[in-house]
Amino acid sequence: MLAILRSTLFAAFLVIITPLFTAIALLTFALPALTRYRIITVWSRCVVWAARVLCGIRYRVVGAEHLPRQPCIILSKHQSAWETLALQLIFPPQVWVLKKELLRVPFFGWGLAMLSPIAIDRSARREALQQLIEQGRERLAAGFSIVIFPEGTRIAPGQRGKYRPGGARLAVETGTPVIPVAHNAGLCWGRNAFIKRPGLVTVSIGAPIGPQGMNADQLARSVEDWIEGEMPRLNSR
Repeated sequence: MLAILRSTLFAAFLVIITPLFTAIALLTFALPALTRYRIITVWSRCVVWAARVLCGIRYRVVGAEHLPRQPCIILSKHQSAWETLALQLIFPPQVWVLKKELLRVPFFGWGLAMLSPIAIDRSARREALQQLIEQGRERLAAGFSIVIFPEGTRIAPGQRGKYRPGGARLAVETGTPVIPVAHNAGLCWGRNAFIKRPGLVTVSIGAPIGPQGMNADQLARSVEDWIEGEMPRLNSR
């Protein structure tokens, strides 16, 4: 019963602040990209704060010494909406690779569009890969890291999706290091779950993996092996 009450309050909080921050986001369109990013992502900080205060979802970071100082490609496990917000607090300024349909979601999608994501059509794989490489190169040159969820969708704790090599291909094409990220956010905030469970999310950051001497498939396999090697420990908390 308490979890239902907490989750209801959290949902009400989102309903209140999201239209407000959407209006703010739209007003930032003429500002430099980095300034725009810092203003708009205050929303993410507020939501992660509310998840902690209202739902009891705390987090800790393991491997913080691996946080990059230069733009990188972040390949992360995807279990919930929580990590799409929290990664903005943990890592330097970033853009995401996402399906373009998300930009059509009222309020949320409109604000998201102001963060210059790489919005791809997943039904057109060849064109999507070319777009990822071209726009990814531009975002990296502009000083932004790129967040990619290589499984492509949220995967329940204890399960494993098919890892796609797009992020690794971008790393090889641009010579950019990859940072693998594992976490167990799905134990507290499940996919499309209204009820949020209190607990401690552990975000584990791996050492940078340079693409030199590897092709995209080899690099993708190295990332997958590291992430999935971490998951049993994180999911057994």
